[in-house]
Amino acid sequence: MVCARMGKYELIITEKPDTAQRIASALDAKGKAKKMEDNGVPYYVAKRDREIVVVPALGHLYTVAEERGGRNYYPVFSFRWVPRHVAERGAKQIRTWLETISKLANEADAFIDACDYDIEGSIIGYCILKYACGNKEKTSKRMKYSTLTKKELEKSYAELLPHLDFVLIEAGLTRHEVDWFYGVNLSRALTIAARDWSGKYATLSTGRVQGPTLKFIVAREKEIKSFVPTPYWEIKAKAQIDRSVFEAEYEKGIIETKSEADAVLNACKGKDGQVEKVDVRKFQQKPPIPFDLGALQGEAYGLFGYTPRRTAYIAQRLYLEALISYPRTSSQKLPTAINYEAILKSLSKAPEYKKLTAGLLAKPELKPREGKMEDPAHPAIYPTGNLPERALDASERKVFDLIVRRFMAVFGEPAIRQSMKVHIDVNGHRFYLRGRRILKEGWLRFYGPYVGSEEVLLPPVEEGQAIKVRKVILEGKFTKPPPRYNPGSVLKKMEETGIGTKATRANIIQTLYDRKYVRDERIVVTGLGFEVLEVLEKYCPAVVSIELTRELEERMDKIQANSEKRENVLVDAVEILKPVIEELKEREKIIGEQLSKAIKRARLEERIVGTCPVCGTGKLMILYARKTGKRFIGCTNYFKGLCKTSFPLPQRGSVKPLGRNCRRCGWSTVQVRIKGKRPWNLCFNPECPSKEERRKRIAMRNMQ
Repeated sequence: MVCARMGKYELIITEKPDTAQRIASALDAKGKAKKMEDNGVPYYVAKRDREIVVVPALGHLYTVAEERGGRNYYPVFSFRWVPRHVAERGAKQIRTWLETISKLANEADAFIDACDYDIEGSIIGYCILKYACGNKEKTSKRMKYSTLTKKELEKSYAELLPHLDFVLIEAGLTRHEVDWFYGVNLSRALTIAARDWSGKYATLSTGRVQGPTLKFIVAREKEIKSFVPTPYWEIKAKAQIDRSVFEAEYEKGIIETKSEADAVLNACKGKDGQVEKVDVRKFQQKPPIPFDLGALQGEAYGLFGYTPRRTAYIAQRLYLEALISYPRTSSQKLPTAINYEAILKSLSKAPEYKKLTAGLLAKPELKPREGKMEDPAHPAIYPTGNLPERALDASERKVFDLIVRRFMAVFGEPAIRQSMKVHIDVNGHRFYLRGRRILKEGWLRFYGPYVGSEEVLLPPVEEGQAIKVRKVILEGKFTKPPPRYNPGSVLKKMEETGIGTKATRANIIQTLYDRKYVRDERIVVTGLGFEVLEVLEKYCPAVVSIELTRELEERMDKIQANSEKRENVLVDAVEILKPVIEELKEREKIIGEQLSKAIKRARLEERIVGTCPVCGTGKLMILYARKTGKRFIGCTNYFKGLCKTSFPLPQRGSVKPLGRNCRRCGWSTVQVRIKGKRPWNLCFNPECPSKEERRKRIAMRNMQ
């Protein structure tokens, strides 16, 4: 319960429980804040020259909702900010949380907002102070910090900002309200249309950023599907220098006709070459720039295969443990105030970084290479110098090491590389040998594990030197379609086109997966994704316009810069949406039929495992027995009386077709997930070699 014996105190609001504990411990005179609890809600009491109570939120405790209840109507343009438990199912805990904060606010005589210093954190703190604390938003002071280290938290408390950042709050409120207008109206229009036509409910959604994101993914999918491969030919020569053989490329990388390729091959076959020219060049490779969130997400996807959402989650955990600075930043700059030298000295206590930091600390000056982007709230992501107090899991270790090494690399010297290009004449046709090597490691010494630096060393050659050509090879190839997007490249595209924010992009990508508009790591648009976008482009093209979305983003940024009014942006958003909603209502039956049929097809697609290996014409599908309800895999040709192939499946957990074949036998596979166990891939071929090997391993273990 709330301690009744406490006198008046300062009340500090934080965004999450971990942050509250760190702030309370940092501000307590003895470094040991007392943990209290009220109805399961934790808070902390710290003592210095006066008593301080630190209470956490659970992220957003308030949200936007319509003024009248119900979910079965649209358009909706009147809204209010309400506690999340009022608007969302499954958020009952929020009521207790807000009751505890209100109790603590009653006995406080001073208020401090210590939520994360960005748009989302500013809204969280503002709403709590306004609604739960009784309109204390105008008298509250503000803590601003970028790390949860004791030193920075004490400094932030000693140098409190006199008031909240109201223009940042205005920008954030506007963004949430505009996104709500789009999301609630468009999503309800699609969902209600499909439900009313089919009589079955399925959640469909789109929004101000979700629609344009789906649009450019679909555009790429259409490019891939309509791509017609054309043939071309490449010629290579196996050239021997001393005792080593190297592959030389023909001067024309692509030969478009077979007759030309054959002519070159015939002219060079059986001929030796002569070195015409040797180009040796040195060039500098500058150090990388510090991580902003997007760059970290892109690098972690490329190196480890982590989705942007997963990387953001890992980085947030590292931040809450005071290991790195605040991750949701768009800055590429590292101010001197963070004290580069102190961070490196702290990192040197870790054996794996000791030699690396020693080299940097020996430099007369530490000057980072920085990028152009700047974030007024936070610097680029950097390690605090603190070392983990617990054993990090594998993914945390990788992301932490990546951030540490990137931080060190930005202080490194440029790497010096040498390229060598040998021009070889073979009977009037020119071939090239290419070599490369590193002359000076520079920053690569720090970032080496995460940068490709494969060397190709060529022996010394001179102009006029004879070269033995062992073989000339002609390869026929076909042009390839553009590559599929992956979560990392989608995030980069969103950044480039200026839609979404650093805090929302990863979640928008995840929503496209959750709604089953896209699937797979190398993103494939589903039939449902195509249909939803087709409806939007046909009946309301404005809401999937990348240009319009970017324009709204820019206007909301102007609110933050105090050069645009919140009211104007909201009014204009409604004016854009009104004719769109009218069109959707008018075409509701047509849209409902189109979407319902797409949903039905999508549900069938989800159950298709692959081609039947017995009859070769039917599809294997996850089916359910009418009498027992048990699931199994059966061939669709059974219903035509053509094939009786079937296979049993586990009855516990969920089963999902993987869309790929077993490496050992080539049969289709499924993934089985049972709560509390690691998912595993199942090949249902009873004769698969992998199953025989597994049986042998088990038998051997039993014999031992």
